[in-house]
Amino acid sequence: MLNSEHSELHGGNLGHKEVPVTHLRQLTLDEIARRNYSEGTTRAYLRTIEDLARYFHRPPDQLGPDQIREYTAHLFRDRKLSDNTVNQMVGALRFFFIKTLKRPWHGDEMPYPKKKIHLPVIWSPEEVSQLIESALTPFHHTILMTLYATGVRRAELTALKIADVDSARMVLHIQQGKGGKDRDIVLSPHLLEEFKQHYRRLRRKPAMWLFPGGQHHTADDPISDKVVWHACREAAKRTHVGKPIHPHTLRHCFATHLLESGADLRTIQLLLGHADLRETMIYIHLSRRHVGATASPLDSLPIYAGNPNTTDAK
Repeated sequence: MLNSEHSELHGGNLGHKEVPVTHLRQLTLDEIARRNYSEGTTRAYLRTIEDLARYFHRPPDQLGPDQIREYTAHLFRDRKLSDNTVNQMVGALRFFFIKTLKRPWHGDEMPYPKKKIHLPVIWSPEEVSQLIESALTPFHHTILMTLYATGVRRAELTALKIADVDSARMVLHIQQGKGGKDRDIVLSPHLLEEFKQHYRRLRRKPAMWLFPGGQHHTADDPISDKVVWHACREAAKRTHVGKPIHPHTLRHCFATHLLESGADLRTIQLLLGHADLRETMIYIHLSRRHVGATASPLDSLPIYAGNPNTTDAK
């Protein structure tokens, strides 16, 4: 879809007149390029538009708000997608119809579904230590250390270059992170030493990428996101902790543990690369230091006044 003919998305004949699609695809790509969106966003937008056209067996520019509302209901009801996923897909459709097709629609004609607030699972420092030490390979060990020590997103990790490691200033440069923004992150001395050992272990010394791809990590391209996922998944199996894990979990742990150790929200916002402080404030709900700062009103009831530490079951 969006790359051949039919329904402005896909080749083939589904019982109606075929239409050229390359022009519509190019219009969409041009609008995305003007905003400098990432490759991941581009793929997600095109994939969503293709899916919409497949669902109705019609070109997407022949559809309207009624079909989009029906499609959104289908995503929830039949495909059981999460609210976050559906919100991203609605965002892609709003972009396509309002920005690409210049439809004079109001946002409420394609409303975003109500989002639920899900607190991420946090591994304790002891559990993170187990995870890192349970890495399947030394290469995975370095990946896990980097995720936790810096809080980078998995795509940012795969894009790290050797030149991004600034040992003179003890910072790690993140080039073109989410939203195309650069930022610097503090470089732990332990992580710097790990990078040195990692570099010495590589069979072929890379000229550019900190984490080169290929079966033996000798390729001229960096590793893919899947390698980062695999490192987390395999290490988690060996820890037997039993908590969900993915690369972003270690980003959440990085922020939560920083907050628990006394770092302020503004600093954490800058380290994470959040555009809005409200994104960072979720970690207040996860920090033991903040959650435990106030006693439960149960403890102040007269029945416990004489024995505040009662824990015995009755």
